[in-house]
This record gives sequence, structure tokens and C-alpha cells, in this order.
Amino acid sequence: MHYPLLRRLGAGSVVLLLLAGCAAQNTASSSAATRVDAASALAVSSAGSARSRQQMRSSLEHFMQSVSLADIRETLLGEASAWSGTPYRYGGETRAGIDCSALVQRIYRDSFDVRLPRTTAGQVLEGQRIARDELQPGDLIFFRPSRRDRHVGIYVDNGMFLHASSSSGVRMSKLDNPYWISHYWQARRPEAAQLLVMRTASR
Repeated sequence: MHYPLLRRLGAGSVVLLLLAGCAAQNTASSSAATRVDAASALAVSSAGSARSRQQMRSSLEHFMQSVSLADIRETLLGEASAWSGTPYRYGGETRAGIDCSALVQRIYRDSFDVRLPRTTAGQVLEGQRIARDELQPGDLIFFRPSRRDRHVGIYVDNGMFLHASSSSGVRMSKLDNPYWISHYWQARRPEAAQLLVMRTASR
């Protein structure tokens, strides 16, 4: 059996109604004490409900973040598979040959409907800078192999990132590789992970 009214009132109000009903049957001398008990019960119930709602909200936010990051990771793994074997070509923007910043731009545009600058110099100005131990799927990782050169890739997960290597083309690499660690520059988050997933889902 359903009780729409009770459902709308909430647990705290139900307690108050029950206590008020009991109070109506008591004598006039005990009504004041009953009202105090009812108010106390309502306060306790309301406090418990507030804590419960906060806990549920926190759990939901954590769940949604996990789902979002998982969706981004799976999308990036799909992109890695699709671009695998594509050779590196400076200035290239197609599967016949592509450079690092063009790969990042293409993936963000095609998979997430996010427009990023074409060059590494422009991409490194996007979003907010984050610490290496805060990396999440979809974050951009920048390197400085030399005084002039800049390189960019997309963090996938578990210490792996996707990029167009000048020596081996599009591939996944380990961030803790001595070469990449020695040339690590910074990481940036162009857009919130949740927004990326919303855009992916809408395509």
C-alpha cells in the first residue's frame, strides 16, 4: 500500500504526527510534556535525516565521479586503439601522419566535443595546472625534451598516457619511464571530467 502524503511529509513529520495523535488522547496536565517530547523527537529525527542526506549526497557524488572517469578512460582506450600505428609527422593532422598537439586536439574534438588550441604552446595555457599525483583520465601532460621542444599527451590511467611519439608514432607510454620523468614539465585539466562525459554521452 502506498502513502503519498506520508512520503511527502518525510520521516521527521511522521514522528511529529504520531506524537501529536498520542498527545490528543492524554489529559490536559500532560499535554505540555508531550509537546516537549514531540519537539525533541522531531529535532533528533531532523538532525539524523540531515546527516543521512549528506552521506547519500557524498556517496552519489563519489559514484558519479568514478563513473565519469571510467567513461573517459574507456573512450581514450578506444582512441588509442583507433590511432595505433599512425606515424608521427610534424605538422600532420590525419591518420597518414600526425604530431602530438594535433592528436590531442583531434581526440578532444572528436570524442569530447571540446575545442583546444592547435599547438602545444596554446594547449599549455588551457584549464588549471594540477599536481602529478592528482592526474585523472583526460588530463593533459606536458614535457620539455629540450630547451626549445615541447611535447604533450593525454593521461589515460594507471600511469599510462596516450601521445604521438616522434620516434614511434601514436602509442601508449608509461609516465614513470625514466625518459619521460626526466623531461616532465606539468599537467593541466582543460575541463571537468563530468562535463567531458556529459558531452560524450550527448553525441
